[in-house]
Amino acid sequence: MIKSILIFNNHGKPRLIRFYQFFPEDMQQQIIRETFHLVSKRDDSVCNFLEGGSLIGGSDYKLIYRHYATLYFVFCVDSCESELGILDLIQVFVETLDKCFENVCELDLIFHVDKVHYILQQVVMGGMVLETNMNEIVAQVENQNRLEKSEGGLSAAPARAVSAVKNMNLPEIPRNINIGDINIKVPNLSPFV
Repeated sequence: MIKSILIFNNHGKPRLIRFYQFFPEDMQQQIIRETFHLVSKRDDSVCNFLEGGSLIGGSDYKLIYRHYATLYFVFCVDSCESELGILDLIQVFVETLDKCFENVCELDLIFHVDKVHYILQQVVMGGMVLETNMNEIVAQVENQNRLEKSEGGLSAAPARAVSAVKNMNLPEIPRNINIGDINIKVPNLSPFV
């Protein structure tokens, strides 16, 4: 099972953090620092698997990572997971990001964090791998993008809310609300009706 997915840049700044097991926030920060220290000091010519740090579970867990340009993609997994399978999963995730963002870079992870999390949820949920077919993942992301466009996106939400209030069929708008000793007068809402 996947215990956590961490993406950070060459300076150790986290760009995506997903823990599938509860850790207090201060412990998460220590895990991120320890993981960055373990991964960043390794030479590019060595194997991409290593024992998990002492904070994340030690020798019972493995850190499997790939270093692309300025980003480290690190998956912490238990001993039941295949190292090569997780390396392939990282590759699928990165290629999917690359297709969705057209040459993905660190700024895409910063400015489109919601979309990156959505893509990750299509691949892994609850620490279990859901999908490894990149075309299926991209199709789901495109469906989500179409749905968001048809709904008008977040910018249209206030207009939809006002429209919904206008279309409500209230028999009579209350003018006074009495709750025990409290008497509240409701202002005239004629512009909305």
